[in-house]
Amino acid sequence: MKKTIYIAIASFFVALASLGIFIPLLPTTPFLLLAVYFYMNSSRKHLKWLLNHKYLGPYIKSYISKEGIPIKLKIRTLTLMWITMLVSMVFATDKLHLRILLAVIAIGVTIHILSKKTKSE
Repeated sequence: MKKTIYIAIASFFVALASLGIFIPLLPTTPFLLLAVYFYMNSSRKHLKWLLNHKYLGPYIKSYISKEGIPIKLKIRTLTLMWITMLVSMVFATDKLHLRILLAVIAIGVTIHILSKKTKSE
C-alpha cells in the first residue's frame, strides 16, 4: 500500500514539475527532486524512467550533480522562464504589485540558476 501511495505522490510531483516548465510561478526542479525521493522509496523502474527522461532527466541530473548545469540548459531554462514571466506580467495582470512580485521572483530564480556551477562541455 505504501509503495502505491508513494508512486502516486511521485507521479503527481512529476506532473506539477512538467507544468512548471510552462507556468512561471510553478517550480520545476523542487517538484522533480520530491518525485525522485518518492520514486527512490517505491519504484526503481519509475526512478530510472524519470532520470533518463529526455526533458525532465537533465533538470535532476544537473541540479544534483557536482559537475554543474550545462550552459545550454541554463539558457533554455532562463529563456523560457523570462518569456512566461513577461507574458504573465503583460497579459495576466494589470496590478503593479503583482508585476513587481513576478519580476522579483524571476530575478531571484535567475540569480539562483546563475549561481550554480556551469558544467564545462
